[in-house]
Amino acid sequence: MARYIIKRLLMMIPILLGISLIVLVFIDLAPGDPVRIMAGAIAEPEEVARLREELHMDDPLLVRYVRFLGGVVQGDFGKSLITRTPVGPDIMRRFPYTLSIAAMSIVLAVIIGIPIGIYAATHQYSWKDNTAILGSLVCVSMPSFWLALLLVNLFAVRFRLLPVSGIETWKGWILPVCSLALGTAAGLARQTRSNMLEVIRQDFVTTARAKGQSERIIKYKHALKNACIPLVLIIGSMFGGALGGALIAEVIYSIPGLGQFTLIGLTNRDYPVIQSSVLFLSTIFCIVMLLIDIAFAFIDPRIRSQFFKQKKRTEEAVS
Repeated sequence: MARYIIKRLLMMIPILLGISLIVLVFIDLAPGDPVRIMAGAIAEPEEVARLREELHMDDPLLVRYVRFLGGVVQGDFGKSLITRTPVGPDIMRRFPYTLSIAAMSIVLAVIIGIPIGIYAATHQYSWKDNTAILGSLVCVSMPSFWLALLLVNLFAVRFRLLPVSGIETWKGWILPVCSLALGTAAGLARQTRSNMLEVIRQDFVTTARAKGQSERIIKYKHALKNACIPLVLIIGSMFGGALGGALIAEVIYSIPGLGQFTLIGLTNRDYPVIQSSVLFLSTIFCIVMLLIDIAFAFIDPRIRSQFFKQKKRTEEAVS
């Protein structure tokens, strides 16, 4: 298992390098000049040139990229071109808000989605199943930003039950979390239903019926246990989507997380802010997927068995 973890960690390096390079290329090709934004519209050309040289913005793209990577290795994400403050502390201060929204939305999605999927699978082709499918299809089809605006208009503007923006109280978390959780819960419900129906048709379920076990025990003890194993990977990938969705929710609900921080960086063409935020979130997502894969190996006995067989063959070959 240690060898597998090291291998996965090494695989993360080229992925993160590629992501950081792509981000730098795209923001460099985007229209606008951050140095001109900093200097002001009425700045003299000499002043703009001096500021560009001071910030090393006149260096070639690869030189700036290598300089950025060198700073990241040392734990230095650079300074914002606009505020001239270190980017790293800003990321650390804002990331807990993004993480909280993403984590709470995933937990809520699991609480809602998996029971609905199980209920729909155990009532296949009934009106209950059709209603669950239709509802999940509607929620999956709605963009998260549109759903967020709809919830604001309904619960904050019309009924005035929840605040429009901000997280000064616990009520401020409800709309951001729900706007992310509904779409995720719908996708999770559809996947749970599909897994349950597939497991119910397996031979071991037929054998359990032949032994005279009740349908309740078969569905909720045998079928559900096996149907939920693939959901571990799905929930992990959904967490990455929740991180991206949290960025949108932060902008709509004025939450001081990484989303708002990145948007300000995009508006001002602030290279260090954009590069560091994207690289940081990509690293978090890769780590989460690694943890999910490790958990999946322990949960699924088939993968664990294959791992130990491979380890045994390797030891025999060495000896």
